[in-house]
Amino acid sequence: MARGKLRIYLGAAPGVGKTYAMLSEAHRRVERGTDCVVGVVEHHDRPRTEVMLHGLEEIARRRLEHRGTAFTEMDVDAVLERAPAVALVDELAHTNVPGSRNAKRWQDVEELLAAGIDVVSTVNIQHLESLGDVVESITGVRQRETVPDEVVRRADQIELVDMSPQALRRRMAHGNIYKPDRIDASLSNYFRPGNLTALRELALLWVADRVDEYLQQYRGEHNIRSTWQARERIVVGLTGGPEGRTLIRRASRMAAKGSGSEILAVYIARSDGLTAASPKELTVQRTLVEDLGGTFHHVIGDDIPSALLDFARGVNATQIVLGSSRRKTWQYVFGPGVGATVARDSGPDLDVHIVTHGEVAKGRGLPVARGGFLGRARIIWGWLVGVAGPVLLTLLLTHVDADLGLANDMLLFLTLTVASALLGGLFPALASAAAGSLLLNYYFTQPVHLWTVSDNKNIVAIAVFVGVAVSVASVVDLAARRTHQAARLRAESEILSFLAGSVLRGETSLDALLERVRETFAMDSVALLERAGDTDPWTCAGSAGDGRPSARPEDADVEVPVGDHMALALTGRVLPAADRRVLAAFAAQAAVVLDRQRLQSEADRARALAEGNRIRTALLAAVSHDLRTPLAGIKAAVSSLRSDDVEWSDEDEAELLAGIEDGADRLEHLVGNLLDMSRLQTGTVTPLIREIDLDEVVPMALGGVPDGSAELDVPETLPMVAVDKGLLERAVANVVENAVKYAPAGQPVKVSASALGERVEVRVVDRGPGVPDTAKDRIFAPFQRYGDAPRGSGVGLGLAVARGFAEAMGGTLTAEDTPGGGLTMVLTLRAAAGPPPVRPDLSARVTS
Repeated sequence: MARGKLRIYLGAAPGVGKTYAMLSEAHRRVERGTDCVVGVVEHHDRPRTEVMLHGLEEIARRRLEHRGTAFTEMDVDAVLERAPAVALVDELAHTNVPGSRNAKRWQDVEELLAAGIDVVSTVNIQHLESLGDVVESITGVRQRETVPDEVVRRADQIELVDMSPQALRRRMAHGNIYKPDRIDASLSNYFRPGNLTALRELALLWVADRVDEYLQQYRGEHNIRSTWQARERIVVGLTGGPEGRTLIRRASRMAAKGSGSEILAVYIARSDGLTAASPKELTVQRTLVEDLGGTFHHVIGDDIPSALLDFARGVNATQIVLGSSRRKTWQYVFGPGVGATVARDSGPDLDVHIVTHGEVAKGRGLPVARGGFLGRARIIWGWLVGVAGPVLLTLLLTHVDADLGLANDMLLFLTLTVASALLGGLFPALASAAAGSLLLNYYFTQPVHLWTVSDNKNIVAIAVFVGVAVSVASVVDLAARRTHQAARLRAESEILSFLAGSVLRGETSLDALLERVRETFAMDSVALLERAGDTDPWTCAGSAGDGRPSARPEDADVEVPVGDHMALALTGRVLPAADRRVLAAFAAQAAVVLDRQRLQSEADRARALAEGNRIRTALLAAVSHDLRTPLAGIKAAVSSLRSDDVEWSDEDEAELLAGIEDGADRLEHLVGNLLDMSRLQTGTVTPLIREIDLDEVVPMALGGVPDGSAELDVPETLPMVAVDKGLLERAVANVVENAVKYAPAGQPVKVSASALGERVEVRVVDRGPGVPDTAKDRIFAPFQRYGDAPRGSGVGLGLAVARGFAEAMGGTLTAEDTPGGGLTMVLTLRAAAGPPPVRPDLSARVTS
């Protein structure tokens, strides 16, 4: 009997519509005539899901009792006896009640599949065994019901049921997922936007990996060798040298730029076992690539470029990262190298990155001037070919019994002249032409072994040989010099382009620019020196390099003046005059960057002064109006009580005294906020962090609001928080008073607390007019009051002080929309290390 097929609807969180999608698929199959039954479906009293069960045949569940409570589970025997074509089995990760046929529901599904029954099931991403720790770190909730990843991966079809976090939260707020009494708690805890976004990304990445497995299987079955760039795969070619760690880290940074990228490090060894790689270094590189989330591969191949390209195409790679060759210049005679060959043969489907490293060159110096660009080794070889070559050729031709003729002899000597010009330049080629003409005259023109020439034609031939040899040598030398000049000008243009680009980009890092100078010219240290006047001492404005920078420009190996009182000093070696043009451009740019940094600092100071002036202006306005209002009330009440013209009753006196007390309380609150804001502005708030219980502080913070205007819900099992008791009380009091001020009459503000992982949140929820997203950050600015707040109700410092105190304790204070209308303030605090306290003597709910 053929095994049944498994189809799974995968979701990121409860409520995205997995069960609804499964039931919709069942109706489609029934309409096509497929025998489909419901093994078990959990509709959780959701009306729309429950309606979808109508018209589908349901297998009666099996009733079980456990510890005196009755439960129902899927009756596997009944489904097997019914033997439908398709069975619907909801919640694949469900744990069965003890006494069931199997411990887990996915084991029930395995029995149905083995019996040839197709199964359609559902599961959330947080129930996968491999993601349990990740989900717990995100949501603070440990999933106890899990299913092995392999069970889900073996499914014949996986369909992702996706929904944006905002849409899911709207469904929650409308009551489409949970009952009304669970909505606020769910939105404040598990169904937070950040949690849902992270879970959604986990689901998308997991499904992408599954799709990638299908892709690799399809490519293998159809023998597809070309690269399909469905996702970024970066192959790092390793040689076992010390540069491998640099290449791996560079590839890791490239992979980090794209989500889902993969790193594959490969070392290719020859089949004969001969290798120059260090086993210890390869072990270190293997550990490094695995720590960065990549994989290490060991491949055998005699042709390294071909083996590397075959491996890259075999894993469907999109990029190859190689290091610059460590070979010496003369070794390029044996071939262009692995990097150049791979880049040439990679084709349009593979990008090849050649990465420089410390083993290639210590700096990016410009080409040196004059003949030095050929190198000492090439010049020596040029002289050897130009002088010794004609002698050896003469010995060969005179001892071989073959009469080639004077014309062929001249062509052989001319070949040596061209070779010496290519290797050593003009002068070795001229020497080769002179030696060749003399040897041709003495050994190969009549009369031989004499310096005279009897035939005028031979004189013309030798003269033509000398002319052609000198001309060819001059052209070859000129072409080499022009190539050198072009390379140098290209290097200079790249550097000048970098400087121009840094100006346009507004880069202001002086240290980075000086480090670029040091690397470009391979110097030990670079310093930008300046002084105020002609007789003042030099000071260092910035430096780079391991060496000690020069204290004076005249002490440096290279000095480049910038204006009258500034100079760029380089230490390490003396540079040729040709390099000073580019160096002068660097020096001018360094001076511009220094000026820009100083202007930026002055602008920051001016901005701070402007902010201080704005606060002082707002403070004067507050003092002139908001502080005078309660003072006027107090003065009027006191004057009335002291008046001898009126005899006040006891009720009138009590009312006037209550007005005085209310005005004094308002004054105390306003002055306290002003002092607190002043402390925050000057940075003198020093919190005394202690481990305390929230239920010791939060109830005290509600003393300033009217009775019945706030409800407090602090669970007894909350962990302790590491805070300053006084600052926390003041912050909560300000937030609650602000919420009460805007809350509608008859709708108290709800103050609740919950634990999420290593943090504890205090949420203050009101049903007031709310605040648009564009103003949520602005309401925390000092002296800001949103909307039509009445004058005299405060100076707009309460929320600013509350956020300042929260941040001083290492927490945060943010604003969110309340589902259904209103504003929710979320105060996040650090949980103290240790077990949560058990306080059975305190009530979990208090009403103020």
